[in-house]
Amino acid sequence: MRERSALTGLLRSCFARTQTWLQAGKYVSALASELPSANGWSVAEHAGDRTPGRSQRLLNRASWDEEAAMSQVRKYAAAGLDDAAGRSRRRRMTVAALDETGQEKQGAGTAGVKRQYMGCAGRVANGINTVHLSYVREKTGHALIGARQWIPSGDIADPVKSLVTGLPLNLRFRTKGQLAIDVMGDAYGDGLSFDFACGDEVYGSCTELREFLEDRGQAYVLRVASSFMLTLAPGAKMTCADAVKKLIKGKNGWEVRSAGKGSKGDRWYAWAWIGTASPRHSLLVRRHLKTGELAFHYCFVPDGQLASKARLIRAAGLRWPVEECFEFAKGCFGLDQCQARLYTAVLRHLVLVMAALAVCAVTAAQLRERTDSQAPPPAGPDDPPPADPGLVPLSVREVKRLLADALRRPEPPGHTARWLHWRRRHQARSRWFHKRARLARNHALVS
Repeated sequence: MRERSALTGLLRSCFARTQTWLQAGKYVSALASELPSANGWSVAEHAGDRTPGRSQRLLNRASWDEEAAMSQVRKYAAAGLDDAAGRSRRRRMTVAALDETGQEKQGAGTAGVKRQYMGCAGRVANGINTVHLSYVREKTGHALIGARQWIPSGDIADPVKSLVTGLPLNLRFRTKGQLAIDVMGDAYGDGLSFDFACGDEVYGSCTELREFLEDRGQAYVLRVASSFMLTLAPGAKMTCADAVKKLIKGKNGWEVRSAGKGSKGDRWYAWAWIGTASPRHSLLVRRHLKTGELAFHYCFVPDGQLASKARLIRAAGLRWPVEECFEFAKGCFGLDQCQARLYTAVLRHLVLVMAALAVCAVTAAQLRERTDSQAPPPAGPDDPPPADPGLVPLSVREVKRLLADALRRPEPPGHTARWLHWRRRHQARSRWFHKRARLARNHALVS
């Protein structure tokens, strides 16, 4: 409750009216509750409203600065995780993890919607994509701190589509790599600093992003495709795959190291490190111990910073928490359950989800050492189990459950019956209009 109140207070300056700010607080509380689905109707019912009107107005038409609110969430999350990490004697690495996630959408009326491959669905589907930045503190916690929605160039060029979906008049087409530059620029503008920036092949293949990070003196470990071209010596170029075949012979070229600890222990891989013509650039290759699958990381470490294989491996292993952030944001806080269609409304929902996630992530990080009483891990495969296994530290999911219980309040008399009546009436009205539209289509086909 204390962390929620702290963030809510920081967000006050982003809202023109007190009523809108209070409604945003109710929206965040609803996202942090145990609602099975965080859509406009369920959020409004949880907030105690008589209809979804206030929640819809908050996202669509209310006067508040969503970009300033995202900045406040970003600074709050970074400060909270840094404070929790500062309690450790060992310095813990800070990583900016870039990745994108999507949400399936029906129809063509949503800003940025397009039929494309959706990783969340595992197939080609109709949906939207958003580039996110996650603030990752090693062995402490992580939270989403930035987001920019990807909009197809055709939608921006179409004045009718732009008007219908509420695209800003000054919006320009940006690739996902360019959107990553934008979110990183926002983080730098708020005074954040990172030991490394990490991302998958989408970002590693973006020359503009790599140049932006190098100009900032930002070290990075970015995944690249096997066909990515390396300059190993002046005039000598080859792909990553060819470099591994020609330069790494037998087992001596590989070193088995952990990419960090997961819930089931260390994640062991074989690693190889290949230098390039540039003393500040290198290729870090990861090989799966069972399948032999290779993953390539193009690395940059500026002058004055330590460039060691162990340090690069630590950074490469800290990219995966952004996936866990997506899992929490979708499974716990309704990131992919937004029914908004306007560009600004989608962004505002993202900001409020990030706020709810940040509160729980910072609280879990602050309580991590105090709630971790696990028994020492086994030293060998034949060790007997401990008499008392202890307790794992509180997770983001469990903090969310505790917060939901603390925020639970009694409903006013007749609240459930009133909402039941409202839903039935709304569904009846929608059904009538759907039937009329079908009659019109059938009449047009017959005539």
